[in-house]
Amino acid sequence: MSTRFWMTVFSLAIIIAGSCPLGYSDGFLLKDGDTIVFLGDSITQLGKAPEGYVTLFKMFCDVSGYEVNVINAGISGHKSNDMLARLDKDVLSHHPDVVSISCGVNDVWHAFKKDNPSGVPLPEYKKNMTEIVDRCLQSGAKVLLLTATPIFEDLNSEENQKLAAYNEFLRQLAKEKIDAGKNIILCDLNQTFQDWYKQKMRQDNLLTTDGVHMNPRGNRLMAAHIIQSLGATNRELALVKKRWELINNM
Repeated sequence: MSTRFWMTVFSLAIIIAGSCPLGYSDGFLLKDGDTIVFLGDSITQLGKAPEGYVTLFKMFCDVSGYEVNVINAGISGHKSNDMLARLDKDVLSHHPDVVSISCGVNDVWHAFKKDNPSGVPLPEYKKNMTEIVDRCLQSGAKVLLLTATPIFEDLNSEENQKLAAYNEFLRQLAKEKIDAGKNIILCDLNQTFQDWYKQKMRQDNLLTTDGVHMNPRGNRLMAAHIIQSLGATNRELALVKKRWELINNM
């Protein structure tokens, strides 16, 4: 057959491949029709804003061709005991395929309140988080366990020193469940944020608006690491990052 014939076949193959949705790679954990619930505190609640990390995640699904139901179950001020109390109503009632769990900032931060300290001690936090994870797994959902992001952007702050033990527990909990063959993924956001801060000159509000809640850069860092943890390809992530950059111009 002629060279021109094979060139034509090759060109058609490129066109067909280019027209296929990007969202059907075998790597990404969520498939069409799946539901993911984001359980968390105010960081997650604010994630529903136009530049919030939950919104950015939903945009990734849309851009990549995944028809996924995304539910935001973040409530400001909530700690592990609050999230455990509303787990059935706000999370399991949706019969999620994946539950993202973000909890720990308020459990530590609220212990430092001068007027009304109300943090959750580490032993109670361990009990609460273990029950939340176990009940999600028992429901048949896969768990995406997020370590808590830093409390204030000074990694040496008293709050972050205390938070370290809470995050270390989450890492150990995830390892134990993985070793037992459970469907759990650890997304170590705290380590991601630490690595990012260590590369920058010390100044305030690099990733947050107030030391805790995310600014657009922080939300993008969270969303990108969550998306990577769920198995998205580099191409999928690169494509949605270009879309994220256009948000301010929409």
